[in-house]
Amino acid sequence: MPTYNKLIRDKSPQIIKNNGKTPTTRTLNENEYIKEICKKTGEELTEYLEAKTKPHKLEELSDLLELINALAEYEGTTLEEINNIRKKKADERGGFSNRVFLIEVTDN
Repeated sequence: MPTYNKLIRDKSPQIIKNNGKTPTTRTLNENEYIKEICKKTGEELTEYLEAKTKPHKLEELSDLLELINALAEYEGTTLEEINNIRKKKADERGGFSNRVFLIEVTDN
């Protein structure tokens, strides 16, 4: 019997039951939830980096977006509000599409 001890999607327990198995779960408290969301974000980022095909990469990006959405909900906001902040920062400071890599800064 495998032990997972990890955050799973809300419908996963029912999917497990539908496959004829019995999951043992519990509800995380707030501190545990944030810790596990951050841990899961790292796992999904690693999976994105290791993905070989575009469909797999896009699936992993969607998982990351789902986790960002969960964090937004936890903070009492929405992806729309976060995207507005992102746009404002991009207008003021730019994005990352130019691939600028800072090596060093020297005094004049």
